[in-house]
Amino acid sequence: MNKTLWQSLKMTPAFLVAGLVVNAQVQANEAVTVDTNSANIINQLDQYSAEGVTNTQGQVTSVSQLSDVSPTDWAYEALRNLVERYGCIAGYPDRTFRGNRALSRYEFAAGLNACMQQIERLVSTPGGGGVGEGDLATLKRLLGEFETELATLGARVDTLEGKVAFLEDHQFSTTTKLTGQVIVGITGTEDNQIIMGNRARLQLNTSFTGKDTLITRLGAYNFGAFDQGNTVGLVPGTSGTTTQTFSYGGLGNNVGIDWLAYYTPITLGQREINTYIAGYFGIHSDYAPTNNPFFEDYDGGNGALSTFASSNPIFRIGGGTGIGVTTPFFGNSSLSLGYLASNASNPTDGNGLFDGAYAALAQLDFGFGENFDLGVTYVRGYNTAGLPLFGYGGGDRLVGTDNANFPVGDSVAYETNSLGTQASLRLNKRISLSGFFSYTDASGGGKSANVYSYGGGVAFPDFGKEGSVLGIFAGVQPYKEQGGETKPFHLEGFYKYPINENITITPGVIYVDSSADLGESRFIGTLRTTFSF
Repeated sequence: MNKTLWQSLKMTPAFLVAGLVVNAQVQANEAVTVDTNSANIINQLDQYSAEGVTNTQGQVTSVSQLSDVSPTDWAYEALRNLVERYGCIAGYPDRTFRGNRALSRYEFAAGLNACMQQIERLVSTPGGGGVGEGDLATLKRLLGEFETELATLGARVDTLEGKVAFLEDHQFSTTTKLTGQVIVGITGTEDNQIIMGNRARLQLNTSFTGKDTLITRLGAYNFGAFDQGNTVGLVPGTSGTTTQTFSYGGLGNNVGIDWLAYYTPITLGQREINTYIAGYFGIHSDYAPTNNPFFEDYDGGNGALSTFASSNPIFRIGGGTGIGVTTPFFGNSSLSLGYLASNASNPTDGNGLFDGAYAALAQLDFGFGENFDLGVTYVRGYNTAGLPLFGYGGGDRLVGTDNANFPVGDSVAYETNSLGTQASLRLNKRISLSGFFSYTDASGGGKSANVYSYGGGVAFPDFGKEGSVLGIFAGVQPYKEQGGETKPFHLEGFYKYPINENITITPGVIYVDSSADLGESRFIGTLRTTFSF
């Protein structure tokens, strides 16, 4: 850490004036007089500041969402970068600063004060949130611009110096933040042994510019999926209809990289394009919105129990290595385009980046107000022989019946054209609806087949406790229309209950009825415990 920069920052007028105000407030027994109008302003601004910190329900976390802050102003850009880098709360649910225009600078300073308090909390935690010299320089300039308003607020930032200095000697990295998740679960069916297992992930999030993110995730697992043979590869006759989000083919808790990706924005003229580069095990839902809130957790430990209820199966067509982009399209709409190859690292014939299995996606998303979102998706795919349709370009994390995953047989390569739609509607703060539909036309080896899937769910966030979710989902997993295959009806219910900020428990039940692969209905009971850090 540049000590000179800190000394310069501390000696700014805003720091000095703010310190005098704070000392005056602490020495409440001394003869300090404040005129009535100034006292009222301070009380009002304190209310704004406290609201920005504590009232997290429904708040926005990006300054770009605030309708009365000019995007061309340097302070807007500076505070936006701090907000989006450190998760500060700088606005209110109605997307405007409260009060009249004459107080907008004071209220902007209140948002800055709240952001500084959030940074102070971050640097107090292990890892420190990666506060760097560039952010300190931004703080210095903002303090100079809003020194009068900050002095009125009595913003206290003196403690940052000691905490950042401590972190300089103890932090993990100036560019990388380490997060992790461990799932320990008990699960079983009526005709299988009850099992208990785990899945552990460690994720390194590295930023080189403050806006980009390099993700390196390590994983280890020992859960096997029911009716999937507990093998890495999938073979016909092993259904994916009972797969849960933590069920993987590989066993043994061997540690390896299970996701490698890089996100970075690219500016072209007036348009900013969010770019996603998948180095290993990329999936389309990494960059394209799935519009399934409270159920989608990207096969994590805080959403639905099953892979089917997590998102539209169309997002599981293809996966691996490639690129995806998302850009504003028209109004509140966005356009997502992507290409992922399943065996890009294999140099043999019939593999590689462009000569093997792949899936290319195009998706339009429409935002109607703040509560309704609709996405329309098209995927063009090619799978080599023996590669399942809904397996992320591999053989595990599967959904659907055997016939749906091998629509023209397992011994021939096949092409697919898939259409899907997914939508979510937030009725109010406590009720959210979502649903999806997908259709796939597959052809290969002189055969053709149609595959369908659909489902919908209702979620009740903050049900019984803030941060909890009660979810109910029902639908039909992917099935092949030809051949008289019985539709695999799926019903699921779960309740995610937070013990604290780092631990949640999720009891739930999955019911799969009339699956052609299972031959009978089946219940799966699960008690999932998720540790996040």
